[in-house]
Amino acid sequence: MSVADEEPALLGLAPVAPDRTVAYGPHPDQIVDLYVPRAAGGARTEAAGPLVVLLHGGFWRAAYDRRHLSPLAADLAGRGLPVALAEYRRVGAGGGAPQTFEDVTAGIAAAVREVPGGGDPVLVGHSAGGHLALLAAARPGTPVSRVLAVSPVADLARAHALGLSDGAVAELIGPGPGLADRIAAADPACRPPAGVPVTILHGTDDPDVPLDLSRRYAAHSPATTDLRELPGVGHYAPVTPGSPSCHTLIAFLHTV
Repeated sequence: MSVADEEPALLGLAPVAPDRTVAYGPHPDQIVDLYVPRAAGGARTEAAGPLVVLLHGGFWRAAYDRRHLSPLAADLAGRGLPVALAEYRRVGAGGGAPQTFEDVTAGIAAAVREVPGGGDPVLVGHSAGGHLALLAAARPGTPVSRVLAVSPVADLARAHALGLSDGAVAELIGPGPGLADRIAAADPACRPPAGVPVTILHGTDDPDVPLDLSRRYAAHSPATTDLRELPGVGHYAPVTPGSPSCHTLIAFLHTV
């Protein structure tokens, strides 16, 4: 699959309905979709691994929701993993700093309550969701065993300097004085993970979120971060079921 074909390959997949959805707040976007573990034949089965909490990307904007990651959620559940696909308030629909960050914390807590007995979950975030996952890992007390950040916006200041997605970082942080300080407060590169191991998967040919952002993050937190560069891979293939780089993601989850 060429890098240009990655986005239509993912977005062309039909959304997969969850087994159930729970709310963690009054806003319509404060919800978590739950996918139960299933055996190869589709029957429910005992969990074969930890709870996986998925955070989608879309540069934190309301135009992009969780549904494009539902095929991945269903695929992981079909491999015996319990999955919680979390939605959160986004820019343009009640989100932005700090509401988006607060929702991620609340969504993780709701997933843990709804899927008891599995211990602290693995937090998997793609793109802007990778930023949110890394930021959550930096908050002491967040019930997460480890983080897998896929093509993450791992260095917020650098993303802002590059003007990624037409100024998405400034939209997330919001108007007002002290923009640089407010970006730093929400920047994973400025906030090392609080004892949580981090693995990053990032394609070398990612046209949407440059690999350099993950390299910069890893340079700030070398003791806790395992950066795995995916040669010739773009932005979407690692979260597209059936792609070789998605098999890398799945293999990682079956080893934790």
